[in-house]
Amino acid sequence: MRTIEDHAQALETGRVSARDLIETSLARIADPAGEGARAFIVVHAAQARAMADAADTLRHAGRAPSRYVGIPIGLKDLCDIKGDVTTAGSRALADAPPAAADALVVARLIAAGFVPVGRTNMTEFAFSGLGINPHYGTPKSPWDRGVGRIPGGSSSGTAVSVADGMVVGGLGTDTGGSCRIPAAFCGVVGYKPTARRVPIEGVVPLSISLDSIGPLANSVACCVAMDAVMANEGFAAPVTASLAGLRLGLAENFFLDGMDATVSAAFERAVTKLSAAGARVVRMRLSVVDDIVAANAKGGFAVAEAYAWHRALLARAGEKYDPRIRARIERGVQQNAADYMDLLAARARIIVEANAATAGVDALIMPTVPVVPPRIADLDDEREYGRVNLLVLRNCAVGNFLDRCAISVPCHMPGEAPVGLMLVGETMGDARLFSIASAVEAALA
Repeated sequence: MRTIEDHAQALETGRVSARDLIETSLARIADPAGEGARAFIVVHAAQARAMADAADTLRHAGRAPSRYVGIPIGLKDLCDIKGDVTTAGSRALADAPPAAADALVVARLIAAGFVPVGRTNMTEFAFSGLGINPHYGTPKSPWDRGVGRIPGGSSSGTAVSVADGMVVGGLGTDTGGSCRIPAAFCGVVGYKPTARRVPIEGVVPLSISLDSIGPLANSVACCVAMDAVMANEGFAAPVTASLAGLRLGLAENFFLDGMDATVSAAFERAVTKLSAAGARVVRMRLSVVDDIVAANAKGGFAVAEAYAWHRALLARAGEKYDPRIRARIERGVQQNAADYMDLLAARARIIVEANAATAGVDALIMPTVPVVPPRIADLDDEREYGRVNLLVLRNCAVGNFLDRCAISVPCHMPGEAPVGLMLVGETMGDARLFSIASAVEAALA
C-alpha cells in the first residue's frame, strides 16, 4: 500500500486495522538501520496507538468520521500540538510553554481521523532549503544514502518519512519551496497551495507574507485529500485534465540556468513525454523574474518578517541558534520601514505583470530544483552552504512571491537520482492545478 487511497480501501474492507498501520509505522520509525531517529524529533507512540484503537472501534461501529480514520501521518515541528512544546527544529524554544491548543490545520487533520505519529524534523525555524539541522541531526535523502545527501528543506523529516514509508503523508510548510524542494530531493510529491486557502494559526511563522501550509505524500491524489481537509473543503478526487492541447509555459530564462546534467536529462525527457501525450509546450521568456530578484535585493520579506518575530528570542537565547540560521535572520536589521513599503508595492506590481505574462498558458513548467541533492559533507563550508541554498530555493521561491499554487512531482526513472518537475498554477487556481498535475503524473509514470 502506497497511497492514502490504498490505505483507506484496506481499512474499509477489513484487510488491515488502524492498529496494524500504526504498528508498522512505529516499527519503521524505530528501525535502527533507517532514518527515523533523524526524521522525527518526537514520536507519540502511546497516543498513536490509543488513537488507532479508537479508530478501529469507530469503524466497527459504523461511526468513522471519514475514510481516513486510522491513517498515520507526520506533523512538521513548526505546528502546535496541544500539550507539546513547539520547538521549530531549534533548541532556543526548549523552555517554551506547551501549546494550549492544536494548530487549526492539525485539528482538522485529527478531526478527519488521521493519526499523527510524531513531530517531523526540519531546518531550524524553516530558514533554509537544504534540510540540515545541527541540533537534531540531518535525515538523509533516500538516494545514495551510503554517501549521505541532503533531504531538502525545510520540511526535511516529513519528506524522508514519506519516502521511507514511515507515514503515508505528512504536513509541511512552504515559504520559498519548503514542501517542494524536499519532495524533489526525496522522490515524492509536494504541494504549495495558494497561501490564503489554508489557515496558519498555531504555526510558527517564517514570513507572514509568504508562508503557506501544504502536504507531502506519494501521489497527487494524496495531496488533494490532505489539502482538502486542511483547507476545510469537501474532498473530490481530481478530474484528470486532458493533456491534448494543454498549454504548458516553459520559461527558458532563469529557471533553467545552472541545471546539472542529471536534472537536465530527466527534465527534457519529461517535456518530450508530455509533448508526445498531446501537451503544447510553449517556450517563452518570463522577464518579470528579473524584477523579483531586484525587489528581493535586501533579503525580501523573509528576513524582515522573520527578524520582527525573532528579535526578542535572539536577545534571550541567540547562542542556541544554528549560527547559519541566525546570520540569515539578522539580515532583517538592514531593512527599514521604507524598504519594506517599497517591497510591498513592488510585489503588487510584479504580480499584475506576471499574471498578464502567463495568461496564455494553463500552467508553468520547470525543474523544481536545478541540481540533484548535494552531499551533506560538502555543505560544512559556509560559502558553499549559502551558494547551494540560494540555488535550490531559486525556482520555487518565485511561486511564493507571486502568491500562486505550485506542485512538484517526480520525473526521474527508477534507480536514477531524484528529480522533481514543478507545475505552477494561478492564484486560487488550486483545483485546476491538481487536475493538470494528475494528468502529468500519469503521463510520466
